[in-house]
Amino acid sequence: MAVGNIKTPKSKYLYSHKKRKKAMKTQTFFLEEWLKSSSNNTSSKAASSSARAIIQAWAELRDSLHHQSFNFQSLQTLLNSQTSLHVADPQAKLLLSILSSPSLPPPPPQSYPLFFKLLYIWLRKSSKPFVSLVETALSVVSRLLSTETGCLLAFCEGLLLLGAISSVPTLSESSKRACVELICKLMEEQRDFIVSRGESVLPEVLAGIGYVLSSSQLVYFGRLLNSLFGIWSKEGGVCGVLSHGLMVLRLFEWVVSGFVNSRAFKSIECVCHEILRVCKLSSVPFAVVMAAAGCLRALNRISFNNIRPESNFQLTTPLEDCIENVAKGLITKSGNFCNLSDDRNDRLVLQCIAMGVTRSGLASCRAPLLLCLVSALLVEIFPLRSLYVRIVEHTNGKFVGSVLQEVKAHTDSILFKEAGAVTRTFCNQYISADEENKTIVENLIWGYCQDLYSGHQRISLVLQSGGKELLDELEKIAEACFLMIVIFASVVTKHRLNSKCSPEMKLEISVRILISFSCVEYFRRVRLPEYTDTIRGVVVSVQENESSCVSFIESMPSYADLTKNPVTVRMKYVWSKDDVQTARILFYLRVVPTCIERVPSPVFRKLVAPTMFLYMGHPNGKVARASHSVFVAFVASGKDSNMDDRVLLKEQLVYYYMQRALEGYPGITPFEGTASGVASLVRHLPAGSPATLYCISSLVEKANILCSRAMEEDADMWKNWQGDSEPCKKLVELLLRLLSLVDIQVLPNLMKLLAQFTLQLPKDGQNMVLDEIHTLVAESDDVTRKPTLVSWVQSLSFLCSQTTSSTMARKFKRDDVSVGSTDNLSLNRISARL
Repeated sequence: MAVGNIKTPKSKYLYSHKKRKKAMKTQTFFLEEWLKSSSNNTSSKAASSSARAIIQAWAELRDSLHHQSFNFQSLQTLLNSQTSLHVADPQAKLLLSILSSPSLPPPPPQSYPLFFKLLYIWLRKSSKPFVSLVETALSVVSRLLSTETGCLLAFCEGLLLLGAISSVPTLSESSKRACVELICKLMEEQRDFIVSRGESVLPEVLAGIGYVLSSSQLVYFGRLLNSLFGIWSKEGGVCGVLSHGLMVLRLFEWVVSGFVNSRAFKSIECVCHEILRVCKLSSVPFAVVMAAAGCLRALNRISFNNIRPESNFQLTTPLEDCIENVAKGLITKSGNFCNLSDDRNDRLVLQCIAMGVTRSGLASCRAPLLLCLVSALLVEIFPLRSLYVRIVEHTNGKFVGSVLQEVKAHTDSILFKEAGAVTRTFCNQYISADEENKTIVENLIWGYCQDLYSGHQRISLVLQSGGKELLDELEKIAEACFLMIVIFASVVTKHRLNSKCSPEMKLEISVRILISFSCVEYFRRVRLPEYTDTIRGVVVSVQENESSCVSFIESMPSYADLTKNPVTVRMKYVWSKDDVQTARILFYLRVVPTCIERVPSPVFRKLVAPTMFLYMGHPNGKVARASHSVFVAFVASGKDSNMDDRVLLKEQLVYYYMQRALEGYPGITPFEGTASGVASLVRHLPAGSPATLYCISSLVEKANILCSRAMEEDADMWKNWQGDSEPCKKLVELLLRLLSLVDIQVLPNLMKLLAQFTLQLPKDGQNMVLDEIHTLVAESDDVTRKPTLVSWVQSLSFLCSQTTSSTMARKFKRDDVSVGSTDNLSLNRISARL
């Protein structure tokens, strides 16, 4: 999904604006239902009544006029099919007759809400209701709501019905004024009732006010908005939550959209000015923000932009200023969000700013909004830091269960599901921000990555024995956070590294992106082009600068940190089972080879080599192979201010490399890793290096050990060379390949050791090895080396045919038979031929 210049990956966490737009189009009847759908709370729907039951219910109600008996169940049957039910004028007249007929006993007060709801359905679904019938409905409702019992029992339904009556276009002005006056009076007198019922009545109350706002005279707007925002006032008001704010946003979006469609420009201006007036009072900042955002969302539609572009600008700019002022106040009050977690109301305002700015389509960049968006992402949408602290401090089962429910509720919340949309808005704001604010938000994101790594590493260890479900839920949040970080880093790469930013700043940003990616590598569960493209972009900068390479290397956890338990509680810690840490080190092992040319030898010796050798012993083959790749890259590197030191370090590392690689072979060490390491060192070490000789002798010794063990288990193993999975056969093949790779000063020693190894084999083994050597020599294109190898293989074949392996082995040991012990294999002649 793309917005502007930002592309975000398709994810279940991204909010679909198309779906929201479609939902608004399909909502044509009941505003309160559309407001409810803005939150996650979905009420259970009653079973729909059949057509036969509906017909029977209407018949029973008609009979009540004749038999003077009232059937309460008939009303409930009708309301069970609210969505599909159509109430015509005759049926509305029937309901009003039952409520107002002097010859009938009055219906019980508990039936008022049902009567009012059916009349409400009539007005909302009827295109042209009889005006006289509407006037009658107003009179009946006013009379019933004037009683204390009726008002308390049917307040919400009565407010909805009055709102629907006020929105009837053909209603007389006097009746409309009476209707609006009654609504304002009810809102002012029954505030305590609304507060006591809270969440359960808000959609109906807001919808009733919305209907009135959409059709009433301008003089009532101020009074209505005062009543609306007074619901959450500090003096004993309803405790606000995000779902309330979302309903307020949708309410004002609906109202202003109606004004736009009907071109009621004065009404638009009046509503916006009243919101700005309330904003100055700052009594309920979260509701003010969402009201302004709802107006902005409606005004930013193309239709109004085309109709009144100058008015649109005059209205949208103050509304944006209103949201910005609330954001400034929040930043000042919370001390740049340092004390935000201590105040529930401030956190609600932050959530509403994030959601309001995201849904309003606000385009201009405003620094306070940028800071609020990044804080909302890191504190509210991805609240992992606070969760990690709480989990580590309390590890008992009861506490884990309560946190699990909290985390599940968060992942199901609309705030979390809007993560993608908020991220997109945040990135758009970032693109237009100045350098100072860009640096501020970058530092916040990069610091969060460090906290995410250390926190998740600890809780993974804490919960490994009894908190798997909680850990899985936390990783759902972390995976979504990973997407946010990658998208943001991609935007930073495009708009900072290609800008007029200083070279030093570009390098610093590149290094911090790499470090941050290493911290979140564990959560990379999907393939993202933004991820790979960003890494390629920053690595190109880093690998050309030595100080940047060193800075990146220095950020790698030390050997002591890697092997130390990061959790304070007493528990057994095995570094190779720490998956979070392993993922981070694997990232380093993959990136280090790309910049190895710029890594000084002392830095490699002190920081890279210990980690490289440690992870060569990791049971995960992918990780072990990456460690071998680092060794290969270093041995092949050729740039250093002091090449002698670099060559000396290469030779020193070979000894430990061979020990580390072969001690884990074949159980842990992957053969491909060892083969690449050996091939690299024989190519790049100086000719005749003792390290190369040690490498060859170590391989032959290991091959001897493995072959002896294998022959004890399978005496016929040499009869078929097809079993290439045999570890000893793989080593033999590697030794044979070295015949064409080693330098001429090492070649005699290799041939001698290979001859000794071959002569110790049983006859089948000798023949198999000789066949492989014959094939290798025959296919060789090395015209200088080939004659020597031909003479050597001929001599080796002769010795194998003349003597048993055990006898020849003893002869080699006793007489030190070597390549230099015969005329054909003398070192002098080999050197001369080569």
